[in-house]
Amino acid sequence: MKKSGSVCGKIILSGEYAVVFGYPGIATPVSLTIDAEWEAKTSGGMEILLDERSERDGARKYIEKILACLGKHQGMLNIRSTIPIGRGMGSSTALVIAITRAILGKDSKSEAMKIEDTMNPGHSGLDFAVIWDQKPVLFRKGFPSDHIQIPKDILNGAFLIDTGKPNETTPELVAWVKSRAEELSEPLKTIGQCTEKLIQGGDFPSIVHDHHRAQMKLGVVPENATRLIHEIEKNDGSAKVLGAGGRTAGGGMVLILGINADALEKIAAKHRMPFFPL
Repeated sequence: MKKSGSVCGKIILSGEYAVVFGYPGIATPVSLTIDAEWEAKTSGGMEILLDERSERDGARKYIEKILACLGKHQGMLNIRSTIPIGRGMGSSTALVIAITRAILGKDSKSEAMKIEDTMNPGHSGLDFAVIWDQKPVLFRKGFPSDHIQIPKDILNGAFLIDTGKPNETTPELVAWVKSRAEELSEPLKTIGQCTEKLIQGGDFPSIVHDHHRAQMKLGVVPENATRLIHEIEKNDGSAKVLGAGGRTAGGGMVLILGINADALEKIAAKHRMPFFPL
C-alpha cells in the first residue's frame, strides 16, 4: 500500500537569524510543494526516486540521512519537488516532514521534530512551525508559535530570483553567526524591530529595505546578491535574501518587491539569474 506526505515551502517575511536569538519572526507558506510517496516492501532494500531538479540540486544524500534517522525500512520512496532545493525556502525542513509523514503517518510531529534537530542543528524552529501547520506563523523561540493574519496583498506583484546555491549549509551559517553574536547585536536587533514593524502594519517594502541592510551586516549576503539587490533598489524596488543566505557563491532565493516584470527581466538577464512571480 502506498502512503504519501505533501508539504509546502515557506518564505520568511522578517526574522532571519534574529529568531535564533529570541527575536520574533514571521513566515508564510507558499504554494510550492514537496511530495513524498512511500511504498513499503518486505525485501529489496531501499529505492529512492527523485525528480530531475532534486537530483541536480544534490538532495539524494540529504534524503538518505533522513531515512537513516527513521530507522530500517524497506521500500520505494518517490520525491517530487517544486521547491528549489537549498535556496532558503524551507526545502530541508519540508523534506524531513514530507518523508516522515509518508513513512510514519500524519501524526508524527514529535518524530519529525527529532529528525529536524538532527538534520539542522541550531535551527530556530520557525521553518518547522510554518511548514508543519501550513499557515502564516508569528514565532518566538521558547514560546508556542502563533498563527497570524497577514495582509492578503502583502506579496502582490512580488517576485523571486535565484542567485544560486550557497557553498555553506544552513547549520554552518547559523554556527558562524552565533560565534559572532556579541559583535552582531545591532543588526540582529534591527531584524527583530523589522518584525515588530510588520506586526504593527508598517510599510512592507520599507521593512524589507531595512532588513536587507541588517542581513548585509551579518555577512550572509554574498557579492552576487548584493549587486543584484543594489540594482533593484536603483529601480525603486526593494529586496532581501530569504533564509540563511550565504557567504560565498550564491545567496539562495531573493524576494523582490515594487518592480515591474519588464524591468526585472532586464536585470535578471544581465545577472544571468532566473526569476518567477511569487
